Amino acid sequence: MARTEASVTDAHASSTDFSRPLLAWYDRHHRHLPWRTPPAETKLGVLPDPYRVWLSEIMLQQTTVGAVKRYFEAFVDAWPTVEALAAAQTDDVMKAWAGLGYYSRARNLKKCAETVAGEHGGRFPGSEAGLKALPGIGDYTAAAIAAIAFNRPAAVVDGNIERVVTRLYAIETPLPQAKPEIRAHVAAALPHDRPGDFAQAMMDLGATICTPRKPACVLCPITHGCTARREGTAERFPIKAPKTEKPARRGAAFVAVRADGAVLLRRRPPEGLLGGMTEVPGSAWTARHDGVSDDTAAPFPADWRAAGTIRHVFTHFALELSVFRAELPLNAPAGDGWWSAPDTLPGEALPTVMKKAIEAAIPGATKKRRKG
Repeated sequence: MARTEASVTDAHASSTDFSRPLLAWYDRHHRHLPWRTPPAETKLGVLPDPYRVWLSEIMLQQTTVGAVKRYFEAFVDAWPTVEALAAAQTDDVMKAWAGLGYYSRARNLKKCAETVAGEHGGRFPGSEAGLKALPGIGDYTAAAIAAIAFNRPAAVVDGNIERVVTRLYAIETPLPQAKPEIRAHVAAALPHDRPGDFAQAMMDLGATICTPRKPACVLCPITHGCTARREGTAERFPIKAPKTEKPARRGAAFVAVRADGAVLLRRRPPEGLLGGMTEVPGSAWTARHDGVSDDTAAPFPADWRAAGTIRHVFTHFALELSVFRAELPLNAPAGDGWWSAPDTLPGEALPTVMKKAIEAAIPGATKKRRKG
């Protein structure tokens, strides 16, 4: 449906100051999250712990709130302050992170904690510029921490907010090209008295009302100013540039099982894909190149037997691994790795792709056993 110049002007006028009805909705319907300070407290000047805000924002990158909750709670139980996290063993941090994916985040998390503890006296900088100077903190995370933890007037734009704003203004520019336009609209609507609550209200609106499919427009507090709602085109937005097909890579994984059930593991190089994480031996596949996918890539001679094939999708490519299993005696050497006993294997810093490989060879091996 074509929009007249007058209708566009009216929509802009009614939606630029949507912060008040949005915040009123947030005061009543905000999500209760373990890292969040409720609006009844923030309106009295009580701000959340920057450490908890930073930790949650790093964890939430490319991950859902539901998946993050238990990881967040485990982290703050183990390391309740940034100084405690800075002093932690890197291996322990990587083990606690295993399953969240995007493991460079965990490495930068540790580096950032060390920087804040060692160079900033355990206090996070309160400005976007100061936050962006820390390891692993980019534009979005700096804005989110500045707004939420320090109540600074920073324009926060995540995936939920992109969806809300592109629908509100019916932005035809596809993502990611539309990001500057979206940010400008958020900055124009930003209430300087409650920027942190505004950012979280926008996130909650996108997560619970302005959802990707079948948005609950009748419940939306800012529906009267929404162009896409008025035109019945909400599900068109945000418009995204066509996706390119991910390349497919192949390789092999070798699960060596000692007579007592221990599995041979080794550590990946500290840099690069899955850097510093734990793996079973395998062929040299990368995002750009296939590895050998048969038993000729075995790390040592043994009676290697096929145990199936697993598939895993990374951000930029898909991987198919042929899995092989071999039984070894109790005195088998570990080489440059180590033997992980059945009761310790579930707690190793295994990325999901390696858990899949082990599960193909030993079903249930990476699942944590319930006590009692």
